[in-house]
Amino acid sequence: MIDSPAFPEATVTVPAHDHQACVNHALTTAEQLCGQRGVQLTAIRQQVLALIWETHKAVKAYDLLDKIRPYQHSAKPATIYRALDFLIEQGLIHRVESLNAFVGCRCSGLQHEQLLLICKHCLEVEERTATQVMHAVSTECLSAEFIVSSQALEIHGTCKKCSAE
Repeated sequence: MIDSPAFPEATVTVPAHDHQACVNHALTTAEQLCGQRGVQLTAIRQQVLALIWETHKAVKAYDLLDKIRPYQHSAKPATIYRALDFLIEQGLIHRVESLNAFVGCRCSGLQHEQLLLICKHCLEVEERTATQVMHAVSTECLSAEFIVSSQALEIHGTCKKCSAE
């Protein structure tokens, strides 16, 4: 329940989000895609992916390292970065450049551009397809004869939940 400051007597019920369902879906998808592609989803890669999906906030590599250490005592920064590189290469996560952090990909398995809406208050990241926006960006690049190697658009602002509080 969230109390409304404008109307103290009004409350809004917000259903709890089941992050474990997100983790389970991400792991199942990763196992299927890696199996189809003939690449190995190692235990450390699975753990890193699961930790990223525990929240919809961008997660930094060193925070992942701190969370992995209780299970993988010998884990080093390079261990985490290798796992992150693999997960990015397989399209299972995205790097949020402006935050130097990572977030799970909701469209794993599909080649796509990224429109990431990043809340400056709670740091949750929402991935959007925004086909028309991304098409307009591609059109501008073509008219400039600019060859795109990767395309991501990050927009910082305030999410619906934070703007309501």
